[in-house]
Amino acid sequence: MGATEFDDLLVQARAALGAIVRGDPSSYKAIISAGEDITWANPFGGIARGRAAVHEQLDRAGSYFRDGEVASIETIAKSVGGDLAYTVEIERVRSKVGGRDELSDFAVRVTCVYRREADGWKVLHRHADPRVERQTAESVFQQ
Repeated sequence: MGATEFDDLLVQARAALGAIVRGDPSSYKAIISAGEDITWANPFGGIARGRAAVHEQLDRAGSYFRDGEVASIETIAKSVGGDLAYTVEIERVRSKVGGRDELSDFAVRVTCVYRREADGWKVLHRHADPRVERQTAESVFQQ
């Protein structure tokens, strides 16, 4: 199981992104690790740890989206070595978010960690947040 299998997982991950912005989190659930050490931090806040919590996080995120599509994915960095790999990307989508009836552009910066398991490469960790553009120093203060 080498880079080819890892690239196959990335194809599945991109399809999962397309599915979740249409409201369907099931494709992401199919590619996450079976281990309880998985973590997921989506742009809507919170960090989930363990399969049950990650599934709940995915279901909640999926419920916020509908009628979406992936506009682009820009890979900033990618490394595959041994049994671990990572990607750093910017994902841009168009989707109806929340109760909105119009499509909105939505961009997130994403870091994913992957692990080679007995049944192939799986997502071990995903962190996505909307702070794609540079921010001022003051932007980190919480009101």
